[in-house]
Amino acid sequence: MNYKQRLTSLSICFFLLFGGVTTHLSAQVTYSEKLGWEKGQKVVIFHVDDSGMSYESNLGTIKSMEEGVATSCSVMMPCAWSGSFVNYALENPHMDVGVHLTLTSEWKDYRWEPLSGKALTPSLHDQEGAMWKSVELVVNNASPEEVYIEMKSQIDRAINLGLKPTHLDSHMGTLFAHEPFLEKYIQVGAEYGIPVMFPGGNNKLLEESLNYPIVQKLKAEGKYRDGMQLPKQSLLKNTTPVGQKIWSLGLPVLDDLHTISGKWKPEKENYTLEELGKHKVLEIKRVIETMEPGLLMVIVHCNEYSEFFDRISGSGDSRYADMLSMIDPDLKKHLEENNVILTTWREVMERRKKSKK
Repeated sequence: MNYKQRLTSLSICFFLLFGGVTTHLSAQVTYSEKLGWEKGQKVVIFHVDDSGMSYESNLGTIKSMEEGVATSCSVMMPCAWSGSFVNYALENPHMDVGVHLTLTSEWKDYRWEPLSGKALTPSLHDQEGAMWKSVELVVNNASPEEVYIEMKSQIDRAINLGLKPTHLDSHMGTLFAHEPFLEKYIQVGAEYGIPVMFPGGNNKLLEESLNYPIVQKLKAEGKYRDGMQLPKQSLLKNTTPVGQKIWSLGLPVLDDLHTISGKWKPEKENYTLEELGKHKVLEIKRVIETMEPGLLMVIVHCNEYSEFFDRISGSGDSRYADMLSMIDPDLKKHLEENNVILTTWREVMERRKKSKK
């Protein structure tokens, strides 16, 4: 999917599910503190989405985790290269690998189908027999019961291949787009005892991510000024009680989430892929400086470079630059110098099991 689609989908998702005013919890105990980290510490999961989607995605994920600062990833089980990625993960059990629960098949020519089959989940299939191409189409057509069946099918396939998923998350944010979907998502996580990715804390960077289209529009109109007052987001009111519910089920919760690395690019017109990667390093540094203490997940999409990926999507350059940023030694040095703690979903769940709070 392209990043305009992703950002639009995420905005719609949170609008549909969470109305009201954002509540910042900086004065309250963070989830990272509840998980045993000290007050004031910045704890980060650099998370690679879309593993298993393509050969290039697999290579980019592996390189970002083995040679860089990426600490976690999630695999799209309905996609053609998921089995290959799981096999690699089984040979390298130190890798932190979750299931990227997938309900959309958004590319024009490269399509995948629900694992549960049309007989069990007809509402998840489009006219081509593939998954729906957008979040909106899933919301308009899919039944929560069939979404639940498909989620279990994807998790079960990973488990049957030998993988023990460290967490679950949602491709394109589809499971956040409709409250009955979210309820099934949480239900599945509780049933399997697998953490579900959810930002239930201060959400400062998530709000920034959702504000991004507003800022870009103002810049295009020549109206944006650094530090200017932006409209208050009315998208995140219920993240706090949902986070509390997930925590009460014995699962961990994030304090914040950043989602828009795919939109980052230099302001000049012509730049190399290496320059794009360096620009993303600068943006990640800014994100780390901006974040409030707590547990943050930063989503990236990492590909090794290949001209063939253009047959799937025009996002190949951005994904390659994401990988370059993850393996950049300057970023690693910056994180170390600023005492940023890198963690995994596996460690987060282990800490949750020990937490009494």
